[in-house]
Amino acid sequence: MTGGVFPDQGRRPRAIVALNALGRGLRRFGIGDALDADQMVAAARKRTGLEDFGDSYFDSAFRVLVESINEEARLSTVGRLVQRQQIVGLLANRLRVEDLLRRHPEIHELDVGRIILIAGMQRTGTTLMQRLLASNPAVRSLSAWEALNPVPLPGEGRADCHRRVRLAKASERTLAYLAPTLFPIHPIEHDAPEEDILLLDLTFMSQTFEATMHVPSYARWLEQQDQSKTYEYLRTLMKILVWQRPGDVWVLKTPQHLEHLDVVLEVLPKTTIVQTHRDPVIAVASFCSMVAHARGMMSEHVDPGEISAHWIPKVRRALALAMEVRATVPPSRFVDVSYYDLLDDPLTVLRRVYKALRLDFGPAAEAALAAARASNRQHRYGRHAYDAADFGISCRRIEDCFAWYRARFGIPTEPARDGSRS
Repeated sequence: MTGGVFPDQGRRPRAIVALNALGRGLRRFGIGDALDADQMVAAARKRTGLEDFGDSYFDSAFRVLVESINEEARLSTVGRLVQRQQIVGLLANRLRVEDLLRRHPEIHELDVGRIILIAGMQRTGTTLMQRLLASNPAVRSLSAWEALNPVPLPGEGRADCHRRVRLAKASERTLAYLAPTLFPIHPIEHDAPEEDILLLDLTFMSQTFEATMHVPSYARWLEQQDQSKTYEYLRTLMKILVWQRPGDVWVLKTPQHLEHLDVVLEVLPKTTIVQTHRDPVIAVASFCSMVAHARGMMSEHVDPGEISAHWIPKVRRALALAMEVRATVPPSRFVDVSYYDLLDDPLTVLRRVYKALRLDFGPAAEAALAAARASNRQHRYGRHAYDAADFGISCRRIEDCFAWYRARFGIPTEPARDGSRS
């Protein structure tokens, strides 16, 4: 498979196919539906009745993103509707954040506590690691409903989340409808621990956008930006979440952190980094497949070859930047975890992680781990089938690109499956 249309398009619901066809017809008559940055700002202010977005540093990223979407992403009609809704939602959340901080300035004084930050490359067991660690009641994680709306909505109190949970359930159902094949790759559940990249989305300095859309000019721009304010905003959002639901130890997770570990350790100094490792041939092919499925929600033009050409050097760059940071900080700040050890013997892995963090791993934590293993069993939503050849990926090219990484961490060669080494 090469070229412009990912086969999963054929599995889209009929209503989605029909709406996209209608949109194509309208565009032939010059009736377009490009995203308009100013209109989305106005829509967010109207939705919330608020005006202040806080520090305007995010505005450049926001406008670069919108321009890149309009010029490069080739969104379908449904993709444009979804993106407009998501962006207005992000802007509305920024307005709510500033309003809450104005009314409760004491939030700025809160301590977010110690942080376990999982920062392996994509598809290396980071989600499983996060969910197993988060199973411990003593560990604070970011739930999906919090990630989508970190500030209480009108009608909710400080400790109330009924509206946000209801919205998150609706989002989960919508996603399952739009992309039924995505859940076997990456389960997204309204009440499960979720990636804090969804909080970074509020800064518009996030890899979420290039994972779900073809926005190369935005991606290039993003790589050149200082991320200090991005992580300071993340810290502020964590304080807001602690204000609502306290916790002394956090578990965070997103592969984007690999590129910015220096900033992470500067802004969040009480952080210990768990780096997960897996055969890069398998991990890269699996991630490219996930990106293709995600982009298929937004566009009818998904180029598998472009996906691999974009993400292989990007993943290598992230790993190289992480290694530069690791060379400058004490080894005790890092815990390395093999994907294969995590699958085969998670109890031993978690005991080692807890020991490094000087956390107690008692009977309650062990019982919670057993329950989490049962509820997060592999393939519960079906199997993720992918083939490296679908993305024009040469396994030899990946081996050459990541040989230094494999040697550095002694990563074994994973047995071929689903054509991933073809």
